[in-house]
Amino acid sequence: MAKQVYNFNPGPAVLPKEVLLKVQSELLDYKGTGISILESSHRSAEYEEVNNAAMKLLREIMGLGDDYKVLFVGGGASLQFDMLPMNLHVKGGTAAYVETGSWAEKAIKEARKIGNGTVHVAASMKEEKFGRIPKQNELKMPSEAAYFHITTNNTIYGCQWQYVPEVGNIPLVSDMSSDILSRTLDFKKFSLIYAGAQKNLGPSGVTIVIIKNDLLAKCADGLPTMLSYKTHADKDSLYNTPPVFAVYVVRLVLEWIKNQGGLKTVEKVNFAKKERIYQAMDLHPDFYRGTVKPDSRSWMNITL
Repeated sequence: MAKQVYNFNPGPAVLPKEVLLKVQSELLDYKGTGISILESSHRSAEYEEVNNAAMKLLREIMGLGDDYKVLFVGGGASLQFDMLPMNLHVKGGTAAYVETGSWAEKAIKEARKIGNGTVHVAASMKEEKFGRIPKQNELKMPSEAAYFHITTNNTIYGCQWQYVPEVGNIPLVSDMSSDILSRTLDFKKFSLIYAGAQKNLGPSGVTIVIIKNDLLAKCADGLPTMLSYKTHADKDSLYNTPPVFAVYVVRLVLEWIKNQGGLKTVEKVNFAKKERIYQAMDLHPDFYRGTVKPDSRSWMNITL
């Protein structure tokens, strides 16, 4: 092959070489079936095993039990900006958001378009050019809400939540598209997590939604079929043809993470990388002028 280059694309992003070699070795003949996984029926026993294994591995790595449902859907994380309020923001109710960057802005904009009720912005860092994450005491918590939404990492502005906000009895929801499985986190504090796979978990084409069963039960009925979380949950993400190849690669990436030692190992590697870069920046502040307060610096995206 040609000389491999350093790839800093934000997404689709770099995949582990071991995963790429595994894909290569199985591409023409998946596990002795005589056909490629690209040609495999989503109703086949082979794909059912891939689908179930990926769901199980994801829960295992994140430390979640069977009280969470894993969904594999299309449309990217951007579609979740609409599916989330459609399913959970009941008419006349409140949905709370924290505005910490471009993707949070888009999520708020879409929630307002859905128009089921009040969209409460608990904090906005826009006037500070999204240079930091708000502190807990800066969050203007509503007395009640259908959910409280954060974007854990902000790719464009380079800030990241370094704590999980306390939201009381309100379900905590997060867009983790750009930092999912990059560090250890108490994922049990979240009632719903969504993420496009293409930054940390696999190729583009599949979006992962992880929803707690008690929140799933509260989802609205009567929605368009493909926009209902219940549709995908009831059919184990097989209601229609799923992105078979993308889910297959996600499964391989999850196996790779597990074989590395899980999130503790991944976190250790990512911590070392970001420390090396930020230390170099801090040694030369007249040359490297970071845009983010030190306590809000992203491990994933470093901005100057």
